[in-house]
Amino acid sequence: MTKASAPHAADSHEVIRVVGARENNLKDVSTEIPKRRLTVFTGVSGSGKSSLVFDTIAAESQRLINETYSAFVQGFMPTLARPEVDVLDGLTTAITVDQQRMGADPRSTVGTATDANAMLRILFSRLGKPHIGPPGAYAFNVPSVRASGAITVERGDKKAVKATFQRTGGMCPRCEGRGSVTDLDPAQLYDADKSLDEGALTIPGYKAGGWNYRLYSESGFFPSDKPIGRFTKKELHDFLHHEPVRMKIAGINMTYEGLIPRIRKSMLAKDKEGMQPHIREFVDRAVTFTACPECDGTRLSEAARSSKIKRISIADACAMQISDLAEWVRGIEEPSVAPLLTALQQTLDSFVEIGLGYLALDRPAGTLSGGEAQRVKMIRHLGSSLTDVTYVFDEPTTGLHPHDIQRMNDLLLRLRDKGNTVLVVEHKPEVIEIADHVVDLGPGAGTEGGAVCFEGTVEALRKSDTVTGRHLGDRAALKDTVREPTGFLKIRGARTHNLKGVDVDVPLGVLTVVTGVAGSGKSSLVHGSIPPSEGVVSVDQGTIRGSRRSNPATYTGLLDPIRKAFAKANDVKPALFSANSEGACPTCNGAGVIYTDLAMMAGVATTCEDCEGKRFDASVLEYKLGGRDISEVLAMPVNEAERFFGAGEARTPAAHKILERLADVGLGYLTLGQPLTTLSGGERQRLKLATHMADKGGVYVLDEPTAGLHLADVEQLLGLLDRLVDSGKSVIVVEHHQAVMAHADWIIDLGPGAGHDGGTIVFEGTPADLAAGRSTVTGEHLASYVGA
Repeated sequence: MTKASAPHAADSHEVIRVVGARENNLKDVSTEIPKRRLTVFTGVSGSGKSSLVFDTIAAESQRLINETYSAFVQGFMPTLARPEVDVLDGLTTAITVDQQRMGADPRSTVGTATDANAMLRILFSRLGKPHIGPPGAYAFNVPSVRASGAITVERGDKKAVKATFQRTGGMCPRCEGRGSVTDLDPAQLYDADKSLDEGALTIPGYKAGGWNYRLYSESGFFPSDKPIGRFTKKELHDFLHHEPVRMKIAGINMTYEGLIPRIRKSMLAKDKEGMQPHIREFVDRAVTFTACPECDGTRLSEAARSSKIKRISIADACAMQISDLAEWVRGIEEPSVAPLLTALQQTLDSFVEIGLGYLALDRPAGTLSGGEAQRVKMIRHLGSSLTDVTYVFDEPTTGLHPHDIQRMNDLLLRLRDKGNTVLVVEHKPEVIEIADHVVDLGPGAGTEGGAVCFEGTVEALRKSDTVTGRHLGDRAALKDTVREPTGFLKIRGARTHNLKGVDVDVPLGVLTVVTGVAGSGKSSLVHGSIPPSEGVVSVDQGTIRGSRRSNPATYTGLLDPIRKAFAKANDVKPALFSANSEGACPTCNGAGVIYTDLAMMAGVATTCEDCEGKRFDASVLEYKLGGRDISEVLAMPVNEAERFFGAGEARTPAAHKILERLADVGLGYLTLGQPLTTLSGGERQRLKLATHMADKGGVYVLDEPTAGLHLADVEQLLGLLDRLVDSGKSVIVVEHHQAVMAHADWIIDLGPGAGHDGGTIVFEGTPADLAAGRSTVTGEHLASYVGA
C-alpha cells in the first residue's frame, strides 16, 4: 500500500486573509475569505462593505498588478495608493464589475462598449455588397479623409514619394457620427434689449467681467454699449458666427470666434448626461436635438448604409433588438469568416443570456441604467476561460425584476464553478441565499459601522442576532386599505422606445408603483411620457458629477447657511469658511492632499502637512461656532450635525432643515465633508432626493429608490414615501422591490416580456388584486412574497 503523499505547499493558500483593514470607516477589520467560493458581503448602507471589498481587496490586487508593468506604462494608469491594511495575503487577480455609468461620450454605444460593433464591421467589410472598403468604412467614429501632397520616406539610399492619401470612414459628415443635430435658440443666449456692458449674455459661465464675457465685450468687432437687438447685420454675424481668429483682447493674445460655434464646442460636444445640472438646464432650454436628416439618426454615411448582407445594412443590424440580431447572424453561413461568426454569435448570445437581449447595439451607452451598465461589463467575462480569478460585483441585481434574479444567480454560480473566487456586495435575500460564505458588516452605518458582526453560512446568519440576520426573513404585508386618487395624469399613445401606443391613467395623490421585467418599458413610460413640466420632480440614478472637492454640504446648498452662521458669529466674511475660496490652506489650495507628479512614474498623493488634511488655513480654524471650528463641523455625520444646528448657540434653522431631509432619506451616517466621488449609486440617488424634497413639485418620479438599501432601511424609505404622499404629493416609483410593490396604493405592470415582447400594460390595479390574480410574472412573484 502506497503512503499518501503530503499535501503540496501550493495548495495551502485556500483563503484571502485580511488583517487590520482601516480604509474609510473600517475599524481594524480582520477576516478570512475562502477562495473558489461565492462570498456575499452584506450590512446596512454605509457599514463598510465597499470599503472592505473594493477599496481594500480589489484595490490592492489592482495596485500589485500595475506594479508589474514598466514605469513608463504605469504613467498612463490610474494612481493607486496602498490601502490602509496591515496584511493582505492570498490575493489573486481581481476583476471588478461595478455600477459606474458607462462613458458619457455621445459616440459611445452598447456596440462600441463591447466588441460586437468591431466584429460586425469586419463582417460587413468581407461580405457586404457592394464592397465599400475596410472595416473603418463602416465605423461611425471614423471620418473620411483625403489628402494630397508629397511625403518623402527615406529607406537607405532610396527615396520614395507618395503623392496622395485617402481613408474611407463611415462617419456621417453632417452630424459627425452623433446621430442628432442641434439648433441653438439665440433668444436663450442673450437679452436683445440690453447691451454687453449691461450684462446681456445669459449663458452659464459667461458672467459679466469674466474672461468668457470680456472676449466679446472688448473684442472691438461691435460697440459694447449698443443693445444687441440694434446690431447691424454684419455686427450680429461677427457676434454670433465669426470664424476663429487670433487677436489681442485686453492686452492678451486670444482666439476670438462667434458665440454659437464657441458654445457648440464647449457645451454641446459633451454628452448631456455628463453635464453639471445648471449647464444641463441651460442646454435643455436653449438647444433642440433632432435626428440628423442626412443619416436618419443612424450616424453612418450613405456609402456605409448602402452595403448589405441578405438585404440588411450595418445600420439595420445595429438597430435590431440583440436577440433578433443573434438569430440573423446564426443564419449566415460563410466558411471564410466562420471563426468571426462564432465569436460574434457568442457575444450576442451572452447579451441574451444575461437578460439584455432587449437592447440594441446602437443604444447610447450613457442611457443605460447602473444595473444595465454592470451587466454589459459582465459580458466580456462570461466566455472567459480564466480561472482562479477574483470577480468582484457591486449589487449585480440592481434594476432586476425578481424574475431575472434567478438568471443572475446562475451566472454567479457558473463563474464560481469554473474555479473562481466570487465576492458580491448585495442586499437582496435571493442572492444571500446562494452564498457559500457570508460576511456581515455593521452594526450600524458610518462611524457606527466598520466591524465584522458575523461570518459563516447563510443558515448560521439566520440564527444570528445581527441586523441582517433579523431582517433576512422580512416580508412586507399588503395594506388593508389603499388611498383614493385625487385625480389622474392621462398618458395617451405613448411610443417612446418599445412602448406600443400605451394609454394609461396614472392616479395622483397616491403611491403608484410602475413595475415589470427589465426592458419592459417602465422608464420609457415614466421618463418619456410624463412631461418634466412645472410641478414634476424627477429623481433618476444618473451620476452626480462632482470633483474631489464636492461633498454633501456643497451639493445640497448646506454650506451656505453654515458659512453665514460662522461669519456672523465671528464678524468676518463668509468666503473665509470655504476651502475653495479665501479660507483654503495655501499649501494644498484647499484640497487637503498634495499631488506629486513623478513624471513617467505613478504620481503620489500625500496628506498636506500644514493643514493635516483639514483643507483650511490655520487662522480660519481659530473661528468657532458653538465651540467647533469649520473643519470639525464638516467632519460631523449628518445626525450629529442635525442636533448641533438644531439648538443652542449654533442654532441655524436653514441648515437644520436641509440636515433633517438628509436624515429623512437615510443618510444620517454620511459626514458633511465626504467627497461625492466616494458615494455609492444608492447614496447618490438619496442625496438627490433630499435636495429635491425642497422643490415645490407636486409629482415626484423616483427611479428605483431602493437601489443599495439594506432590508432594514427599506422600512425607513417606505415611511418617507408615505410622508410625501400624506403631505399632498403624488409619488410615482419605478421599482422591482416586492416590499415597495406590496406597500403601493396602485400598481401599473408592464410586459409581458422585454424589448419588442414588452411595451404594453398587462395589469393596472391594487397590489392585492395583482397578487390574487397571479396573471402576470410580477403577480406570481408578489403572491409568493406576501404568502398569498
